[in-house]
Amino acid sequence: MVFDGLGDVPEKFDWRELGAVGPIQDQGDCGSCWAFSTIGNIEGQWFKKTGQLLTLSEQQLIDCDSVDDGCGGGYPPDTYGDIVKMGGLELNADYPYTAADGVCKMDRSKFKAYVNKSLVLPTKENQQAVWLAKNGPLSAGINADYLQVVTLFYERFFYISGVMHPTHSECPPSGLNHAVLSVGFGSEHNVPYWIVRNSWGKNWGEKVRQTKTNDAG
Repeated sequence: MVFDGLGDVPEKFDWRELGAVGPIQDQGDCGSCWAFSTIGNIEGQWFKKTGQLLTLSEQQLIDCDSVDDGCGGGYPPDTYGDIVKMGGLELNADYPYTAADGVCKMDRSKFKAYVNKSLVLPTKENQQAVWLAKNGPLSAGINADYLQVVTLFYERFFYISGVMHPTHSECPPSGLNHAVLSVGFGSEHNVPYWIVRNSWGKNWGEKVRQTKTNDAG
């Protein structure tokens, strides 16, 4: 098995293959990864509930969320509670992304998806993998330093493809600083990895995903 104790969960799983994951987005010069991560999770949950994959509005969260800081950053576990208070989410087509902080223009008559509760999963990745396979893509936090730094010994300007193998010192789990959407998992040479959708545009990574081993941040 990829993760010990997964039970009936397959060794490989990918929600993209089931239609629950939208296209790669680009957050631009705005620290809105938290909004893209949260919206991606809700889009996946809505797909699982209705069979319909919507493209919901990250900009609504940037402009109208009262607990996060728009382009200054945010924390998805707090975001869900504010979405519940808002009452729903508009489509990106009705409330398009601008990559900038703006005045809230939320129109409740245009809500297309709704959230009534959320939960924070255990930190054990075995349990996260079980939940993902059974329930949908996950909003997740990672240490993104390794994805874009150049070291003296390796040419690692930006991640392009493949499974990364950062050490704990290069990518400490305690240094979470970026939110992504976990959409699946697998293994390569008996090393487990996560498949995640990032929000840094189509020219970064494998166009559709970023993969990382799950023994570092």
